[in-house]
Amino acid sequence: MLEYIISKYNYWVYIFLMMLGLYGMIGKRNLVKKLIGMNIFQVAIILFYISIGSKVGGDIPILTAEDLHGMADPGKYLNPIPHVLMLTAIVVGIATTGVALAIIIMIYNRYKTLAEDEILEIRKETGV
Repeated sequence: MLEYIISKYNYWVYIFLMMLGLYGMIGKRNLVKKLIGMNIFQVAIILFYISIGSKVGGDIPILTAEDLHGMADPGKYLNPIPHVLMLTAIVVGIATTGVALAIIIMIYNRYKTLAEDEILEIRKETGV
């Protein structure tokens, strides 16, 4: 049982990173820390998908001239779909982080704080 758990150590790392990111998003009151937690959570998911898309001894899925003349063995190639999807996820994550940082700057300019509790208190006092 212990050998099985140790052999899957990468999944435990992903779970730890996901829980760390979830704690950052839920447990922290600072908006920047929430954003960092969201990014840690996203990185954990990207690493998980890249991990399940890899194969020991696998090769990149580019056919050579020898493969074109004979029968190509699809079992020796990596599945490119998880990797391509994660490249898209990285780009979307960068865009999301950029928009979130812009919104955080606007919130700071308006309320002069990034603490969630203080922002809610100011909004409650002003009735906005």
